[in-house]
Amino acid sequence: MVDGKTKIYGIIGNPVSHSLSPAMHNAAFAALAENRIYLPFPVEDVQAALAGLKALHICGVSVTIPHKETVIPSLDRIDPVALKIGAVNTIDIRTEEGARILCGSNTDWLGANRALESQIGLSQARVVLLGAGGSARAIGFGLREAGAGLVLCSRSEPKGRALAAELGCPWFPLSGLASLEGDVLVNATSVGMSPRLDASPVPAAILPAYQVVMDIVYAPLQTTLLREAEQAGCRTINGLEMLLYQGVAQFELWTGLSAPVEVMRRALLKCTGGDLS
Repeated sequence: MVDGKTKIYGIIGNPVSHSLSPAMHNAAFAALAENRIYLPFPVEDVQAALAGLKALHICGVSVTIPHKETVIPSLDRIDPVALKIGAVNTIDIRTEEGARILCGSNTDWLGANRALESQIGLSQARVVLLGAGGSARAIGFGLREAGAGLVLCSRSEPKGRALAAELGCPWFPLSGLASLEGDVLVNATSVGMSPRLDASPVPAAILPAYQVVMDIVYAPLQTTLLREAEQAGCRTINGLEMLLYQGVAQFELWTGLSAPVEVMRRALLKCTGGDLS
């Protein structure tokens, strides 16, 4: 029951009505009998919204598109890895010396790393990362933090080369994938989403060169890439796992409690119509 002692969390972005995070976090709060609630907050004016969150004693928020970069100037503190990535997806709002403080961090990379580490050790692993957008950026910096060897591939040469230079790794065009090999292949592009559900960012013939294939797309849950990777004998990781584990990291940052991971996974699967077995 929501009362005067309920701690409030949420997600800010525009739009946020489609977000799966409220279902995931509220399921976790309920499972642990925590008097906390997580709500969607559609936001256009970031600076005004953050001031309002402080004033209303909101405890923490997730940050989604298009505000992951625009929140940064309004923060009081930012985690070093989030600063490298140049994007914040989590804000912890705390009181220090009588003042409300906005502390920004990025759990997207933690989510990707934890999802991958469920299948393979990342230290010294050879990873081929597809994409040069915001998701690829967060995943790339996370892989470097974990000590993985990295190669970046993208359609856009200028964006790809620029990101590869920041990551300190080689860049190849997607057309050059056949000449590469590694332990892990990660798709951080939108290829495979509706309306091109039958599309894959890579030819099926190259997939046997990899042990693990992860796709950050989660609608559909099994993309063409993952289906073909399974057929090639690879271990696969779907996009809900990254979403799950970035949420786990948020939950633990905000509450100081161990997250009920399986409860959160089942909440996400229920939202997407996935297999609950």
